[in-house]
Amino acid sequence: MPVSRASRAAISMACAALLLATSACGSDQPEEATTNTQVRLYGTDGNMQNSYAAELKGRADLLNGMKGTIPLVQLPESFKERLRTVDPKLTDYLYSAESYDAVVISSLAAQLAGTTQPTEIAKQIVGVTNGGQRCEDAATCLRLARTGQDIEYRGVTLTRAGFTDAGEPATASYATLHFDHERINDGKTEFVGAGDESGASTKTPPPGRKQRDGKSGGPLVLGGLLPKTGDLALAYPPIAAGVALALQDVNAAGGVLGKPVTWIDGDDGTNPAIAKATVASHVQKGVHVIIGAAASGISRAVLPDVVAAGRVLFSPSNTDAGLTTIDDKGLYFRTAPSDILQGRALADVIMRDGPHKVAIVARKDSYGEGLQENVRAELERAGLGGDRVKLLSYELPADAQAPPVDFSAVAKQVKDDGADAVLIIGFGESLKVITALDDAGVQLQH
Repeated sequence: MPVSRASRAAISMACAALLLATSACGSDQPEEATTNTQVRLYGTDGNMQNSYAAELKGRADLLNGMKGTIPLVQLPESFKERLRTVDPKLTDYLYSAESYDAVVISSLAAQLAGTTQPTEIAKQIVGVTNGGQRCEDAATCLRLARTGQDIEYRGVTLTRAGFTDAGEPATASYATLHFDHERINDGKTEFVGAGDESGASTKTPPPGRKQRDGKSGGPLVLGGLLPKTGDLALAYPPIAAGVALALQDVNAAGGVLGKPVTWIDGDDGTNPAIAKATVASHVQKGVHVIIGAAASGISRAVLPDVVAAGRVLFSPSNTDAGLTTIDDKGLYFRTAPSDILQGRALADVIMRDGPHKVAIVARKDSYGEGLQENVRAELERAGLGGDRVKLLSYELPADAQAPPVDFSAVAKQVKDDGADAVLIIGFGESLKVITALDDAGVQLQH
């Protein structure tokens, strides 16, 4: 049975106040007895995926018992089935719905703008999700938009409220996932809402333009800036499937401005240099809206180039809280929620297990360190003092040819400090945190 947020908070505070003395709150071993400490593993959206287990191959059993949070709505089975028609091998759905909605919202904004001019599309994006005639599928929304009707799109991820003035969701849904038998156990998944509907924008967008036959400004050209390669490549299949399904739905409904939407593929490589080259190529090819990047740090790196070129950058998976206030000239949007919201959800999951000491291991970039700090603040607010939360970070390899990160020192520090909970904030490279802990003799609790 799902536990209410208020109940969870009460449990968390009780556990902290009692120093976790009972088995319901955590280990009943005194804090000083660290030699045989069992460590619980926690993860985030970058590593709570079935494909993460597949990468561990013969050591996938190390994940059993790991739990964590990801931004995820309770996807209808019909939507999952449709995604599998695009990619029959799909095993994860992380950010598939967010990528679907990013494409649909971009298409609706262009239709209402009556032009493919990126700056005009940008002016309609927030308004598409707030205050007009409610519609819940691409075909219906496009039909209304062609008449110039102001619309309020409620899609797969935008169910409770639309975008804020900053161009991001006012509300979000998080799933608490559990690894059992080397894969995510869907039967244990819980969904928790976050955010506030009152944060949605109330600004009136420019009036929509009626489509006139024979005077189309199309085609709308979208370009991918997605992690086909690099540390986030594990997340590419569901994101790509969401994009492909949205394009299929939009074009089946007549496209935008009387023409099919065009898609130009592109890799962000989870690498600033690769992403910048892709952006330059998209600008040269006339892309109007760039869907991506996947990683927050990559979007930070390319946003000045995108803004200088007068294009729209629309990410389905950026969560760095700092992106809310970044200077984007009104050209950056995201369907993924800010990590301020995920920090609360993660801290809630961790505190329910009543930890004595928590180590937070994060990649050294805006996503990793930003979420790390958000979780730390929430843990402290829940009763864990600063001396009981250890922040550890690691430098990322400069490029694919650089040696992989050596996590042995991190694992030793976790063991020496006697942490009984380890939160890992990273992408594919963070697999080696888990194997390093095991190699160091840390007893992972299953």
